[in-house]
Amino acid sequence: MRKPRDFDTELKTLQERQKQLRARRTQQLGELVVATGADSLEAETLAGALLEMVERVTGAPQLKEGWSRKGAGFFRRERRARPNGGSAAAAGVAVEHDSPAPHDGGAPAA
Repeated sequence: MRKPRDFDTELKTLQERQKQLRARRTQQLGELVVATGADSLEAETLAGALLEMVERVTGAPQLKEGWSRKGAGFFRRERRARPNGGSAAAAGVAVEHDSPAPHDGGAPAA
């Protein structure tokens, strides 16, 4: 006969892992804010800019794509600027993909 699984213990383990991943994500987002220099903004200004960005990107995939290219370029520059691993990317801020650098220097106008 097989040993029965302890679902309660497995569930607790998964919940603890979820908690750790959320904490790591929060830390990485904070590191990203610092790495981009956005930490110099007031919290209200940064929150307003993020809210505006979320509103504008909905239904505008080309805008999101432009911002994604610009962000990927930022991470590539960070890696080149600090080859010793002291960049935001090395600090745990992951690059999702390696897109080509933006050709126009920014996102398309909405």
